[in-house]
Amino acid sequence: MEAFPRIEEEPNRLRAGIHRDTELALLGRGQGQSLDMDMEVEMEANSEQRKMSKKITKGGLITMPFIIANEAFEKVASYGLLPNMVLYLIQDYHLGVAKATNILFLWSAATNFLPVVGAFLSDSYLSRFLTIGLGSITSLLGMILLWLTAMIPTTKPPHCDLSTQSCKAPTTSQFALLYSSFALMSIGAGGIRPCSLAFGADQLDKRDNPKNERVLETFFSWYYASSALSVVIALTGIVYIQVHLGWRVGFGVPAILMFFASLLFFVAFPFYTKHKASGHLFTGFVQVLVVAYKNRKLAFPPRNTNGWYHHSKDSKLVVPTDRLRFLNKACILRMPERDINPDGSASNPWSLCTVDQVEELKALIKVIPIWSSGIMMSIVTSSQTSFPVLQANSMDRHLSSSFEIPAGSFSMFLVIVLFLWVALYDRIILPLASKIRGKRVRLGVKQRMGIGLFLSGLAMVVAAIVENVRRRKAIQQGFLNNSQALVGMTAMWLVPQYCLLGLAEAFNAIGQTEFYYSEFPKSMSSIAASLFGLGMALANLLATVVLSTVDHLTSRGGKESWVSNNINKGHFDNYYWVLAVMSAINLLYYFVCSYFYGPCVEQGTKVSDEGKSMDGENELAKLSNGARDEVESLKDDEKLSKFKDEVECLKDEEELSKLRQSPS
Repeated sequence: MEAFPRIEEEPNRLRAGIHRDTELALLGRGQGQSLDMDMEVEMEANSEQRKMSKKITKGGLITMPFIIANEAFEKVASYGLLPNMVLYLIQDYHLGVAKATNILFLWSAATNFLPVVGAFLSDSYLSRFLTIGLGSITSLLGMILLWLTAMIPTTKPPHCDLSTQSCKAPTTSQFALLYSSFALMSIGAGGIRPCSLAFGADQLDKRDNPKNERVLETFFSWYYASSALSVVIALTGIVYIQVHLGWRVGFGVPAILMFFASLLFFVAFPFYTKHKASGHLFTGFVQVLVVAYKNRKLAFPPRNTNGWYHHSKDSKLVVPTDRLRFLNKACILRMPERDINPDGSASNPWSLCTVDQVEELKALIKVIPIWSSGIMMSIVTSSQTSFPVLQANSMDRHLSSSFEIPAGSFSMFLVIVLFLWVALYDRIILPLASKIRGKRVRLGVKQRMGIGLFLSGLAMVVAAIVENVRRRKAIQQGFLNNSQALVGMTAMWLVPQYCLLGLAEAFNAIGQTEFYYSEFPKSMSSIAASLFGLGMALANLLATVVLSTVDHLTSRGGKESWVSNNINKGHFDNYYWVLAVMSAINLLYYFVCSYFYGPCVEQGTKVSDEGKSMDGENELAKLSNGARDEVESLKDDEKLSKFKDEVECLKDEEELSKLRQSPS
């Protein structure tokens, strides 16, 4: 917009130049030299203005297709590989069900955890552009390696029939190539996923634009819509290609998509606005812990006194809260003239922190119990990436005589229910419920999280019942020793458990994210975005422990394991019952954590608003406590005097130490 006025000014500059040439001819050589110098200065100024205009035009909507395409192609490629991977490991690498599932759990754990590392590296050392670029290249290399395992026969064991032969196990080098591909893809996801959204917002975030908020909202909508569409394409198109065209094409297509994702991202390099890395919130957390430990023997200042705690100039927090009070020692001022710079900042951040830093760490510690209660639901969800695929593979998946749903595409029902609920919840369900009850209906964030935990446990109950029926039918039809046979039972019986898990995700997962954003200060937005992924990573690791424990305990004494390689001999239903019982215990744990957490920020606001109508009662309470306040003030004066004496003693000790160290 600012470039057009400059273009209109060019004719005026040309006319000015002609006028100067006329003056040059009339006034003589001396004045001509002076005017030449003026022209050179003006040309340099114009050149600087052009450079500035080029800088201003960086970013904007022109960069959006490249950033969104990079994220979308990465999601299609990576999400499309996961659903059928358990079949690839079992059929081509001759792995058992338990081992193949554990490998996928560990891969998912790394993929969910590394974005936290990527966010830290991006903000602290690398820039977002560099982190996304390196992540794209690394993810592409991982997909190429995985594609090579399907293309080159020597990269995996020779083919054999698992039901009739004793198959050769993979060698160490074959495992190394497979694990390297998984590791590279996880590292790539750790670079792309935490930075794409923020990097896109960097291109559009113009604070002087009155429509800035609307532009960002539009970008976020398109970003999440493209992410949802990517998951849909991955769970349908890529899975369908793998089933009907084989692993070579099924792994080649994601690699090609990832190549285009990387290419599109780097093509727009000249147009990006690139911000440098800065300090990160994690460093502040460590500083608070270190300084609080250093000052552990320092006495607390009296309550309700200002001036003893270090705070930022623009901060609304002057005195820390009383919860987790031992951390308050990190922001106590011992010697202001030594600890604080003239600009108000701490001279050594590893010796003095701000009140804001202390309160941010307290907010994180406070939500950890409720955060930990969501791990169980992620364990339940992660179990649906492998076992239901094996179940669906042994059931009738035909919707018609000519169309069959791929076994790995049934998780699509979870995604469909999730997005349908999100779309209908605010627009139809809540208004309808409010109309029926005659008053406004709204579920609090903690209520939604609890409902999600309940639904995830209920999904495991349904899954156990369906698997019990499927197994009994398989045995009745004589397929006890043939896990590859198709049971006369439609795979659509698996849909209810996916629908319940989709609702559980809609209530708990979205509720968790909203809970973190509402409870944390704005400076902790990156932490709020990372906590859910960190919980999923830990859930994948714990799912590995649960599965290995069940496999070990149930296979003792030569018995058939509940998670046997033969799905008809095993007892997947009992494994689901174990998860259902664990979910019930976790729900009780959540109730306890929720009770002791107290009201959320939104509920606390309501309480304070309602409290305005009780001013009379509050005044009575103030009058009745008047005498007690006078006594407390006397105590505070005594504490203040004592605290000052301790600080003076510390100063005297330091001066005495300096005298001892100085030469006599």
